[in-house]
Amino acid sequence: MFATWLDTNSWLLEMAGQRLLVDPWLVGPLVFGNQEWLFKGERPRPLPDIGPVDLILLSQGLEDHAHPPTLKSLDKSIPVVGSASAAKVARALGYTEVTALAPGETFVLKDLVEIKAVPGSPMGPTVLENGYVLRDRISGHSLFYEPHGYNQPALQAEAPVDVVITPVLDLALPLIGPVIRGQKSALDLAEWLQPQIILPTADAGEVQYQGLLLSLLKVIGSATAMQAELDQRGLKTQVLQLLVGSRTELPLTSRPAPVTR
Repeated sequence: MFATWLDTNSWLLEMAGQRLLVDPWLVGPLVFGNQEWLFKGERPRPLPDIGPVDLILLSQGLEDHAHPPTLKSLDKSIPVVGSASAAKVARALGYTEVTALAPGETFVLKDLVEIKAVPGSPMGPTVLENGYVLRDRISGHSLFYEPHGYNQPALQAEAPVDVVITPVLDLALPLIGPVIRGQKSALDLAEWLQPQIILPTADAGEVQYQGLLLSLLKVIGSATAMQAELDQRGLKTQVLQLLVGSRTELPLTSRPAPVTR
């Protein structure tokens, strides 16, 4: 399994020879609702060409997960799998093969990678976005991704999972509290799923932010503090911090036998 962190919540994952682009923000600024005064993110340098993509996987329909300028720039024939709100964005932008998954539903890519949607982040009182459990049907290795740290105890039924991509710090707003819940959530995932590796997400690597919202956000925690807490609890999970744009082979040991196809 290979992982390339494309900054913030964007990832290129390689499993069973398939290349999955997750919550991509590759080009242009990141702005919510055209309100640059409130929040704007920019890349100080362009990303290198990521090469061919077999599937786009979207966890949410908001701009920082289903980024319109990026989705407009990609080949519309690439299959897209996403939450209901994300699928709606992809269809509106002209993608021709879009699958909306509700929690509990599964999509299989070329009989090689199984993608199961699980409950993710709530967006208001009626919208629930997705997390995903991905399983390599050749090696048996697995990966869990949810970018805001909203995980339910029922996720324990998916254990063990080899790699977890999750925030490891909290981002909080005054009076509202955490909008990203990383500290306790990451520890829960380590105990529930027994991952070999945690890959931190949601934090900025090279991306630069500005706007009123940035001045209000409070950051609590760090990857170093998370590793210390895992060690103190006797958990063998390794927090692995990747460099932006660096393709990394994840050091996984074998666990279950490969899934029979």
